[in-house]
Amino acid sequence: MKKFVWVVMIVFFSVSFALNASAAKPFKIAAIFQTAIEEPWDGVIHQACLKAKKEMGNIEYEFTEKIAAADFEKVLREYAERGFDLIVGDAFLAGEEPARRVAKDYPETAFAFGSEFGPVAPNFSVFDNWIHEPAYLCGVIAGRLTQSNTLGVVAAIPIGEVNRLVNAFKAGALKVNPKVKVKISYIGGWFDPPKAKEAAIAQIEAGADLIFAERFGVFEAAKEKGVLAFGNMSDQNAMAPDVVITGPMWDMYPTIKFCIEMVQKKAWVSMDLGEWSMMAKGGSRLAPFHSFEKTLPADVIKEVRDLEKKILAGTYRVPVDEQKPVSD
Repeated sequence: MKKFVWVVMIVFFSVSFALNASAAKPFKIAAIFQTAIEEPWDGVIHQACLKAKKEMGNIEYEFTEKIAAADFEKVLREYAERGFDLIVGDAFLAGEEPARRVAKDYPETAFAFGSEFGPVAPNFSVFDNWIHEPAYLCGVIAGRLTQSNTLGVVAAIPIGEVNRLVNAFKAGALKVNPKVKVKISYIGGWFDPPKAKEAAIAQIEAGADLIFAERFGVFEAAKEKGVLAFGNMSDQNAMAPDVVITGPMWDMYPTIKFCIEMVQKKAWVSMDLGEWSMMAKGGSRLAPFHSFEKTLPADVIKEVRDLEKKILAGTYRVPVDEQKPVSD
Protein backbone atom coordinates (compact mmCIF):
# COMPACT_ATOMS: atom_id res chain seq x y z
CA MET A 1 0.00 0.00 0.00
CA LYS A 2 2.79 2.42 0.95
CA LYS A 3 4.60 1.57 -2.29
CA PHE A 4 1.44 2.36 -4.25
CA VAL A 5 1.04 5.72 -2.48
CA TRP A 6 4.64 6.60 -3.24
CA VAL A 7 4.16 5.72 -6.90
CA VAL A 8 1.02 7.88 -7.08
CA MET A 9 2.83 10.78 -5.41
CA ILE A 10 5.81 10.50 -7.74
CA VAL A 11 3.52 10.46 -10.78
CA PHE A 12 1.54 13.39 -9.40
CA PHE A 13 4.60 15.52 -8.77
CA SER A 14 6.13 14.56 -12.11
CA VAL A 15 3.00 15.60 -13.96
CA SER A 16 2.73 18.81 -11.92
CA PHE A 17 6.35 19.64 -12.61
CA ALA A 18 5.86 19.01 -16.33
CA LEU A 19 2.74 21.15 -16.42
CA ASN A 20 4.42 23.98 -14.53
CA ALA A 21 7.46 23.79 -16.76
CA SER A 22 5.20 23.90 -19.80
CA ALA A 23 3.25 26.82 -18.37
CA ALA A 24 6.46 28.67 -17.61
CA LYS A 25 7.89 28.17 -21.08
CA PRO A 26 7.79 31.53 -22.89
CA PHE A 27 6.18 32.00 -26.26
CA LYS A 28 8.95 33.01 -28.65
CA ILE A 29 8.42 35.49 -31.51
CA ALA A 30 11.07 36.48 -34.03
CA ALA A 31 10.76 39.25 -36.61
CA ILE A 32 12.94 39.94 -39.62
CA PHE A 33 12.85 43.27 -41.43
CA GLN A 34 14.38 44.31 -44.72
CA THR A 35 14.48 47.96 -43.65
CA ALA A 36 15.28 49.82 -40.45
CA ILE A 37 12.45 49.75 -37.93
CA GLU A 38 12.24 53.55 -38.31
CA GLU A 39 10.63 52.85 -41.69
CA PRO A 40 6.88 52.93 -40.99
CA TRP A 41 5.82 49.62 -42.55
CA ASP A 42 8.22 47.43 -40.62
CA GLY A 43 7.99 49.75 -37.63
CA VAL A 44 4.29 48.98 -37.24
CA ILE A 45 4.98 45.24 -37.07
CA HIS A 46 7.78 45.84 -34.56
CA GLN A 47 5.54 47.94 -32.31
CA ALA A 48 2.82 45.28 -32.43
CA CYS A 49 5.29 42.62 -31.28
CA LEU A 50 6.47 44.87 -28.45
CA LYS A 51 2.86 45.44 -27.40
CA ALA A 52 2.19 41.69 -27.42
CA LYS A 53 5.23 41.16 -25.20
CA LYS A 54 3.96 43.79 -22.77
CA GLU A 55 0.28 42.91 -22.69
CA MET A 56 0.04 39.16 -23.32
CA GLY A 57 2.67 38.03 -20.83
CA ASN A 58 5.46 35.43 -20.89
CA ILE A 59 6.57 36.31 -24.40
CA GLU A 60 10.10 36.60 -25.71
CA TYR A 61 10.69 38.79 -28.75
CA GLU A 62 13.75 39.15 -30.94
CA PHE A 63 14.19 40.96 -34.23
CA THR A 64 16.74 41.69 -36.92
CA GLU A 65 16.48 44.79 -39.07
CA LYS A 66 18.09 46.06 -42.27
CA ILE A 67 18.55 42.56 -43.69
CA ALA A 68 20.17 42.53 -47.12
CA ALA A 69 18.58 40.33 -49.77
CA ALA A 70 21.61 38.02 -49.77
CA ASP A 71 21.25 37.41 -46.01
CA PHE A 72 17.48 37.07 -45.76
CA GLU A 73 17.29 33.28 -45.97
CA LYS A 74 20.27 32.74 -43.66
CA VAL A 75 18.79 34.92 -40.90
CA LEU A 76 15.37 33.31 -41.27
CA ARG A 77 16.80 29.79 -41.05
CA GLU A 78 18.73 30.70 -37.91
CA TYR A 79 15.52 31.77 -36.17
CA ALA A 80 13.70 28.63 -37.35
CA GLU A 81 16.54 26.43 -36.07
CA ARG A 82 16.35 28.10 -32.66
CA GLY A 83 12.78 26.95 -32.19
CA PHE A 84 10.78 30.17 -32.31
CA ASP A 85 7.03 29.57 -32.11
CA LEU A 86 6.11 32.37 -34.52
CA ILE A 87 8.26 34.12 -37.10
CA VAL A 88 6.97 37.31 -38.73
CA GLY A 89 8.31 39.95 -41.07
CA ASP A 90 8.05 41.46 -44.53
CA ALA A 91 8.65 39.22 -47.53
CA PHE A 92 7.92 41.71 -50.30
CA LEU A 93 10.17 41.53 -53.35
CA ALA A 94 13.52 40.00 -52.28
CA GLY A 95 12.08 38.09 -49.34
CA GLU A 96 9.24 36.25 -51.06
CA GLU A 97 10.99 33.12 -52.31
CA PRO A 98 13.36 32.68 -49.33
CA ALA A 99 10.54 33.04 -46.79
CA ARG A 100 8.39 30.43 -48.49
CA ARG A 101 11.34 28.09 -48.98
CA VAL A 102 12.32 28.20 -45.30
CA ALA A 103 8.71 27.79 -44.13
CA LYS A 104 8.43 24.63 -46.20
CA ASP A 105 11.48 23.19 -44.43
CA TYR A 106 10.05 23.91 -40.96
CA PRO A 107 6.38 22.82 -41.14
CA GLU A 108 5.97 22.85 -37.34
CA THR A 109 6.84 26.55 -37.10
CA ALA A 110 4.23 29.27 -37.71
CA PHE A 111 5.25 31.87 -40.30
CA ALA A 112 3.29 35.10 -40.96
CA PHE A 113 4.75 37.47 -43.52
CA GLY A 114 3.74 40.61 -45.31
CA SER A 115 3.22 39.56 -48.91
CA GLU A 116 1.27 40.48 -52.01
CA PHE A 117 0.80 36.76 -52.75
CA GLY A 118 -1.22 34.01 -51.11
CA PRO A 119 -0.67 31.68 -48.15
CA VAL A 120 0.87 28.21 -48.49
CA ALA A 121 -0.19 25.16 -46.50
CA PRO A 122 0.49 24.06 -43.90
CA ASN A 123 2.17 26.93 -42.05
CA PHE A 124 2.86 30.03 -44.17
CA SER A 125 0.30 32.79 -43.63
CA VAL A 126 0.27 36.24 -45.20
CA PHE A 127 -0.86 39.72 -44.24
CA ASP A 128 -0.75 43.18 -45.73
CA ASN A 129 -1.52 46.75 -44.74
CA TRP A 130 -5.15 46.96 -45.80
CA ILE A 131 -5.41 50.61 -44.84
CA HIS A 132 -7.07 51.82 -48.02
CA GLU A 133 -10.18 52.77 -46.03
CA PRO A 134 -8.54 55.53 -43.94
CA ALA A 135 -6.49 56.51 -47.03
CA TYR A 136 -9.82 57.15 -48.76
CA LEU A 137 -10.94 59.32 -45.85
CA CYS A 138 -7.73 61.36 -46.21
CA GLY A 139 -8.61 61.86 -49.85
CA VAL A 140 -12.03 63.19 -48.85
CA ILE A 141 -10.36 65.72 -46.55
CA ALA A 142 -7.88 66.74 -49.25
CA GLY A 143 -10.60 67.11 -51.85
CA ARG A 144 -12.53 69.41 -49.55
CA LEU A 145 -9.56 71.52 -48.42
CA THR A 146 -7.60 72.05 -51.64
CA GLN A 147 -7.55 75.57 -53.03
CA SER A 148 -5.60 74.76 -56.17
CA ASN A 149 -7.51 71.57 -57.02
CA THR A 150 -4.12 69.90 -57.33
CA LEU A 151 -3.01 67.22 -54.89
CA GLY A 152 0.21 65.24 -54.63
CA VAL A 153 1.14 61.69 -53.66
CA VAL A 154 4.69 60.52 -53.01
CA ALA A 155 4.79 56.72 -52.85
CA ALA A 156 7.30 53.86 -52.80
CA ILE A 157 6.97 51.30 -55.60
CA PRO A 158 3.98 50.67 -57.89
CA ILE A 159 2.95 47.29 -56.49
CA GLY A 160 -0.55 46.32 -55.43
CA GLU A 161 -0.35 47.17 -51.73
CA VAL A 162 0.97 50.66 -52.49
CA ASN A 163 -1.26 51.29 -55.48
CA ARG A 164 -4.44 50.58 -53.55
CA LEU A 165 -3.58 53.31 -51.03
CA VAL A 166 -2.80 55.83 -53.76
CA ASN A 167 -5.94 54.93 -55.69
CA ALA A 168 -8.09 55.08 -52.55
CA PHE A 169 -6.74 58.54 -51.68
CA LYS A 170 -7.44 59.73 -55.21
CA ALA A 171 -10.92 58.15 -55.24
CA GLY A 172 -11.84 59.88 -51.96
CA ALA A 173 -10.74 63.24 -53.30
CA LEU A 174 -12.63 62.82 -56.57
CA LYS A 175 -15.73 61.67 -54.71
CA VAL A 176 -16.14 65.10 -53.12
CA ASN A 177 -14.33 67.24 -55.72
CA PRO A 178 -14.46 66.05 -59.36
CA LYS A 179 -12.20 68.95 -60.39
CA VAL A 180 -9.22 67.56 -58.50
CA LYS A 181 -6.01 66.55 -60.30
CA VAL A 182 -3.57 64.24 -58.52
CA LYS A 183 0.15 64.19 -59.26
CA ILE A 184 1.80 60.87 -58.32
CA SER A 185 5.50 60.14 -57.87
CA TYR A 186 7.13 56.79 -57.07
CA ILE A 187 10.58 56.97 -55.50
CA GLY A 188 11.58 53.43 -56.48
CA GLY A 189 12.34 52.17 -52.96
CA TRP A 190 10.96 51.73 -49.47
CA PHE A 191 13.07 54.26 -47.63
CA ASP A 192 14.71 57.20 -49.39
CA PRO A 193 13.72 60.46 -47.59
CA PRO A 194 15.88 62.77 -49.78
CA LYS A 195 14.29 61.42 -52.94
CA ALA A 196 10.80 61.69 -51.43
CA LYS A 197 11.48 65.30 -50.46
CA GLU A 198 12.66 66.11 -53.96
CA ALA A 199 9.52 64.56 -55.45
CA ALA A 200 7.30 66.52 -53.05
CA ILE A 201 8.98 69.81 -53.92
CA ALA A 202 8.40 69.14 -57.62
CA GLN A 203 4.71 68.48 -56.96
CA ILE A 204 4.34 71.62 -54.85
CA GLU A 205 5.98 73.70 -57.55
CA ALA A 206 3.48 72.18 -59.99
CA GLY A 207 0.59 73.46 -57.84
CA ALA A 208 -0.09 70.76 -55.24
CA ASP A 209 -1.27 72.26 -51.96
CA LEU A 210 -1.83 68.99 -50.03
CA ILE A 211 0.32 65.86 -50.28
CA PHE A 212 -0.21 62.28 -49.18
CA ALA A 213 3.19 61.15 -47.84
CA GLU A 214 3.03 57.42 -48.41
CA ARG A 215 6.80 57.49 -47.74
CA PHE A 216 9.11 59.39 -45.37
CA GLY A 217 10.70 62.63 -46.58
CA VAL A 218 7.68 64.66 -47.65
CA PHE A 219 7.16 66.58 -44.42
CA GLU A 220 10.40 68.53 -44.76
CA ALA A 221 9.33 69.78 -48.17
CA ALA A 222 5.86 70.61 -46.88
CA LYS A 223 7.29 72.64 -43.99
CA GLU A 224 9.62 74.55 -46.28
CA LYS A 225 6.92 75.30 -48.85
CA GLY A 226 4.04 75.94 -46.45
CA VAL A 227 1.64 73.19 -47.55
CA LEU A 228 -0.21 70.53 -45.59
CA ALA A 229 0.34 66.78 -45.72
CA PHE A 230 -1.02 63.41 -44.67
CA GLY A 231 1.14 60.79 -42.97
CA ASN A 232 0.97 57.04 -43.43
CA MET A 233 1.10 53.83 -41.36
CA SER A 234 1.32 55.51 -37.95
CA ASP A 235 0.38 58.76 -36.23
CA GLN A 236 3.12 61.02 -37.64
CA ASN A 237 1.79 64.36 -36.43
CA ALA A 238 4.62 64.75 -33.91
CA MET A 239 7.12 64.83 -36.77
CA ALA A 240 5.56 68.01 -38.15
CA PRO A 241 2.65 69.20 -35.96
CA ASP A 242 1.83 72.21 -38.15
CA VAL A 243 1.90 70.16 -41.35
CA VAL A 244 0.45 66.67 -40.76
CA ILE A 245 -3.35 66.79 -40.67
CA THR A 246 -3.90 63.06 -40.10
CA GLY A 247 -3.21 59.89 -42.05
CA PRO A 248 -4.12 56.22 -42.41
CA MET A 249 -2.85 54.25 -39.43
CA TRP A 250 -2.01 50.55 -39.52
CA ASP A 251 -2.28 48.62 -36.25
CA MET A 252 -0.73 45.15 -36.51
CA TYR A 253 -1.52 44.23 -32.91
CA PRO A 254 -4.86 42.55 -33.71
CA THR A 255 -3.04 40.41 -36.30
CA ILE A 256 -0.12 39.51 -34.04
CA LYS A 257 -2.44 38.76 -31.11
CA PHE A 258 -4.57 36.49 -33.29
CA CYS A 259 -1.47 34.67 -34.57
CA ILE A 260 -0.14 34.06 -31.05
CA GLU A 261 -3.49 32.77 -29.84
CA MET A 262 -3.85 30.41 -32.80
CA VAL A 263 -0.37 28.94 -32.22
CA GLN A 264 -1.00 28.59 -28.48
CA LYS A 265 -4.25 26.72 -29.22
CA LYS A 266 -2.35 24.49 -31.66
CA ALA A 267 -4.83 25.65 -34.28
CA TRP A 268 -2.35 27.36 -36.62
CA VAL A 269 -3.04 26.88 -40.33
CA SER A 270 -1.95 28.82 -43.38
CA MET A 271 -4.36 31.69 -43.98
CA ASP A 272 -4.77 35.16 -45.40
CA LEU A 273 -4.78 37.46 -42.37
CA GLY A 274 -5.88 40.51 -44.34
CA GLU A 275 -9.17 41.06 -42.51
CA TRP A 276 -7.27 41.79 -39.28
CA SER A 277 -5.84 44.94 -40.90
CA MET A 278 -9.25 46.33 -41.80
CA MET A 279 -11.00 49.09 -39.87
CA ALA A 280 -13.77 46.72 -38.74
CA LYS A 281 -11.24 44.49 -36.92
CA GLY A 282 -9.33 47.41 -35.39
CA GLY A 283 -6.35 46.93 -37.70
CA SER A 284 -6.56 50.37 -39.28
CA ARG A 285 -7.96 53.76 -38.48
CA LEU A 286 -7.61 57.44 -39.19
CA ALA A 287 -4.90 59.08 -37.08
CA PRO A 288 -5.98 61.79 -34.61
CA PHE A 289 -6.38 65.33 -35.95
CA HIS A 290 -4.54 66.81 -32.96
CA SER A 291 -4.55 70.64 -33.31
CA PHE A 292 -6.33 70.36 -36.67
CA GLU A 293 -9.42 69.22 -34.78
CA LYS A 294 -9.99 72.93 -34.04
CA THR A 295 -8.84 74.40 -37.34
CA LEU A 296 -10.44 72.11 -39.92
CA PRO A 297 -13.95 73.06 -41.06
CA ALA A 298 -16.50 71.40 -38.79
CA ASP A 299 -18.55 70.14 -41.73
CA VAL A 300 -15.50 68.33 -43.18
CA ILE A 301 -14.79 66.59 -39.89
CA LYS A 302 -18.46 65.58 -39.61
CA GLU A 303 -18.46 64.24 -43.16
CA VAL A 304 -15.40 62.10 -42.41
CA ARG A 305 -16.76 60.83 -39.08
CA ASP A 306 -20.04 59.87 -40.73
CA LEU A 307 -18.14 57.94 -43.41
CA GLU A 308 -16.10 56.21 -40.71
CA LYS A 309 -19.27 54.97 -39.05
CA LYS A 310 -20.61 53.63 -42.33
CA ILE A 311 -17.36 51.81 -43.10
CA LEU A 312 -17.30 50.22 -39.65
CA ALA A 313 -20.97 49.22 -40.01
CA GLY A 314 -20.31 47.68 -43.41
CA THR A 315 -22.72 50.03 -45.19
CA TYR A 316 -20.01 51.86 -47.15
CA ARG A 317 -17.34 49.98 -49.06
CA VAL A 318 -14.13 51.66 -50.19
CA PRO A 319 -13.08 50.30 -53.59
CA VAL A 320 -9.90 48.22 -53.82
CA ASP A 321 -7.96 49.19 -56.94
CA GLU A 322 -4.44 47.82 -57.23
CA GLN A 323 -3.73 48.97 -60.77
CA LYS A 324 -0.90 51.45 -61.16
CA PRO A 325 -2.50 54.91 -61.03
CA VAL A 326 -1.81 57.49 -63.69
CA SER A 327 -0.49 60.86 -62.59
CA ASP A 328 -2.57 63.81 -63.80
